[in-house]
Amino acid sequence: MSRPVPPFTEEHEEFRAAVRRFVETELRPHAREWEEAHWFPNDVFGRLAELGYLGLKYEERYGGQGGGYVADAVFAEELARCGSGGLAAGIGAHTSIALPPIWKFGTEDQKQRYLVPGIRGEKIGALGITEPDAGSDVAGLKTRAEAVDGGFVVNGSKMFITNGVRADFVVTAVKTTPDGGHQGLSFLIVDKGEGVDAQPIEKMGWHASDTALIAYDDVFVPAENLLGELNQGFYLIMANFQWERLLMALGSVGGMQAMFERTLQYAQERRAFGKPIGSHQVIRHKLAEIALTIEAGRDLTYHALRRFVDGEDAVREVTMAKLATQRAAFDVADDCLQIHGGAGYMVEYDIERAARDARLGPIGGGTDEIMKEILGKSLGL
Repeated sequence: MSRPVPPFTEEHEEFRAAVRRFVETELRPHAREWEEAHWFPNDVFGRLAELGYLGLKYEERYGGQGGGYVADAVFAEELARCGSGGLAAGIGAHTSIALPPIWKFGTEDQKQRYLVPGIRGEKIGALGITEPDAGSDVAGLKTRAEAVDGGFVVNGSKMFITNGVRADFVVTAVKTTPDGGHQGLSFLIVDKGEGVDAQPIEKMGWHASDTALIAYDDVFVPAENLLGELNQGFYLIMANFQWERLLMALGSVGGMQAMFERTLQYAQERRAFGKPIGSHQVIRHKLAEIALTIEAGRDLTYHALRRFVDGEDAVREVTMAKLATQRAAFDVADDCLQIHGGAGYMVEYDIERAARDARLGPIGGGTDEIMKEILGKSLGL
């Protein structure tokens, strides 16, 4: 039996086996149903909370498991086997994108009101940063919050917000100075209610997740829902980027591995010209190339994860891992689809869905172009 690859331990690998069983028995069988419905039930969050999967890295005093980032990494990698990028995205947007800012920067009162019920699956969160006219350029955000007696009044809109329809609260980036920019952004925890309108928008992939255009029309937010310090929201945005990008890399590694396994099995079973198609050199070589791509992405991602959990400056490694795995995942999905031939274009084999879902990787969480800019600057360019 091979030893676990650091930073994973034998305990983590036992946990991995448990998560994989759960994903394959309780999530994957519903993937097509939920994709066709363009929704997955909130009961999924309740079941995840019951198993302790919503609070893996959070402290026990908040209802978490206290397992740290490595346990969360195992979960993210295995969740990619669920067969629905939208399902994985909806879960991840809550546990790993909306809740971490409250965990890191929230007051004790905010943690009790949002983090604790979030870990229980009783309240679902979303992160609202991107706008119709501002994505990677977060300093260009236009949604504004004007100070009033007892709090703020928010006006503006957010775009492409995962969980935006179902969310009970949205951790929202707003301008709190006339000019905004790096020194004029703040975060408010906005409860769904009067003045908050969330409309679903259609996507190429990730169909099981709800993605919303959210409009804020004179929404009052009490002062106690200011998250972190006033006008210091840009630093809050930057704080979770590395973990979000690492999770995307881990998810792509897990997704590529699952696609490869299914395609390898298909190539061994499907016969053409008197023998399994995997016996033909062109297919055999293509599968060898896919295996190499996955291993390279996994090794780079695990290296970045080790540096991150050790508390080192891992910006360059995380950026490399994100850049290397996202486009690769789409290319692997496309190659797997090609090996399936006409069957790959049909919904029955799920490969076409994997290809559509993977296409968001080079865009979300920082585009490939932004990743290259970060890398270039890290080289002193």
